Amino acid sequence: MSSDSGLARKKLSKTLKPHWVWAIALGSSIGWGSFVLPAEWMDGVGPLGVILGLTIGAVLMAIIAISYGVLIRNYPVSGGEFAYAFLSLNRVHAYISGWFLTLGYICIVALNATAFALMLKFVFPDFIENMRMYSVAGWEVYFTEVIVVTILVAFFTYLNIKGSGLSGRMQFVFVMILIIGVFSLTGLMTTNSGASFNHMDPVFSPEVSPIAAILTIVAIAPFAYVGFDNVPQAAEEFKFSARKALTLIMMALVFAAIIYSLMIITTAVAAPWQETSAAGLQWGTGTVVQEVLGTGGLVILVIALSMGIFTGLNGFLISASRVLFAMSRGKVLPKVFSKLHSQHNTLYFAIIFAAIVAIIAPWFGREVLGWIVDMSSVGVSIAYFYTCFTAYKMLKWNKKDSNYDETLHIVSPGKKFVAILGMISSVSFLILLLYPNSPAALGAESIWALVIWVALGILFYFVRRIDLQSYDREDLAYLILGKEKFKLTDKED
Repeated sequence: MSSDSGLARKKLSKTLKPHWVWAIALGSSIGWGSFVLPAEWMDGVGPLGVILGLTIGAVLMAIIAISYGVLIRNYPVSGGEFAYAFLSLNRVHAYISGWFLTLGYICIVALNATAFALMLKFVFPDFIENMRMYSVAGWEVYFTEVIVVTILVAFFTYLNIKGSGLSGRMQFVFVMILIIGVFSLTGLMTTNSGASFNHMDPVFSPEVSPIAAILTIVAIAPFAYVGFDNVPQAAEEFKFSARKALTLIMMALVFAAIIYSLMIITTAVAAPWQETSAAGLQWGTGTVVQEVLGTGGLVILVIALSMGIFTGLNGFLISASRVLFAMSRGKVLPKVFSKLHSQHNTLYFAIIFAAIVAIIAPWFGREVLGWIVDMSSVGVSIAYFYTCFTAYKMLKWNKKDSNYDETLHIVSPGKKFVAILGMISSVSFLILLLYPNSPAALGAESIWALVIWVALGILFYFVRRIDLQSYDREDLAYLILGKEKFKLTDKED
């Protein structure tokens, strides 16, 4: 069946410029983590362990990104990994990929918003710590905090409903302010008489081996760099050739690795890192920057952190809504998720839905939200695997491959080998997260969150199964990929 037989395929407006897409990838990858987590990451690892772990993680992400580049170039459609899993396998795998991605993206929207409230709690504790409601897993929940999160998410919801051009332009502005702030902070800290590179000794924690320390950080790479994969979610809205996507992703990963490293150095030179990490400070980086640079330094840090939060929140709201849209267009979700605004041609319902779920999260406390986000690293790793597997199937060693079809496949032995490395990297992330004896194994709470989300996914699939199965593969190929006759596999669903 095709478009001629009555299937209506909705399309999004092409409004995004290259530097906006680069800003979406970089701003989403950095988010709040580089400003809030350095002291926590160094604990039991050491500053060099964190820097090396995150650098290796960036290299592994770059390997995976090559497969993204191949697929974006050939399939610039919304949905990213959801579409890729359908392309190489079937609708069930597409559903699995989309289910995990949706949770991960929406949770990161909520996490960025609550990070803003956490920052205000550090800067203006008397303001945020008002109207205490209850405690969840040891985390005090204040109604003022919930209000702040709601207002912030509502603002970016409005921004995205107005159009991806506006949100993309603002993303670029936020990213440039962030970069200026980070370089200014590092320059001021490393040249200040109250700071010293000697505070970085020992560069590795004496409690564990250097390899174990590095692996602990490598395992969080899917969380640290999640955001570069926002690029394929917005591919349908590129106002430029999709060939540029891989270059933009690579540039974003390089900048992200540099910014992470600079913020680790900024935190570590201020005071002996072991004391900072062991002090149990609410915000280690904020405390040491204020001690060394005073109020002026803290203001720069707060501005940079705010920009990181805004870029993460905006970037993942863009991606979450696009995955919901693609799943709806592919008949996995109800059609209301693919409704477009009559004036702005934006995914207003999907955007509002993602925002509402994000606003609910703060009521459960940041500790519980943290468990869910940790669990979502598993889902992101699964999505990475699907992407690399799809690229592996599309790419061929040579034209003599038995199933080679010049309309379906690309001869590129180098990229095919890289796709294999990407699959291995993705599986390695999963092992590090799920193997009980791994130095980076998920906690019991995150495992239970994963089990619950999988169970909900199975339940929801059976609710939608009859409607989903009523469309044949050619129908779905047209709706998801924009192709009326295309499939990489002859497998039946």
